[in-house]
Amino acid sequence: QVQLVESGGGLVQAGGSLRLSCAASVRTFSSDAMGWFRQAPGKERVLVARIRWSGHGTYYAESVKGRFTISRDNAKNTVYLQMNSLKPEDTAVYYCNMVAAGNDYWGQGTQVTVSS
Repeated sequence: QVQLVESGGGLVQAGGSLRLSCAASVRTFSSDAMGWFRQAPGKERVLVARIRWSGHGTYYAESVKGRFTISRDNAKNTVYLQMNSLKPEDTAVYYCNMVAAGNDYWGQGTQVTVSS
């Protein structure tokens, strides 16, 4: 059973920073990729950033490029999302996602609220 536990969300003023963490119950290098999605009220869940374990490839949504950085610590089975220069439109529930052997696994989500 794969469990993903997010932490690090909270309330921050526009221009501020937060770092989200996602701790996995399995060895993260056994997955194909890990990423962060977000879902704002009334909107669909969308991919924000993803990192692959092979080749260290990363992907960022256009809206967060240059502001967010995804990284991983294999020794801790943890993936991070460093969010800088936060904007009110970044307000959402952020979900950690793991893709492994064709299956999707999700964390419970962590709320990020950016005030103007």
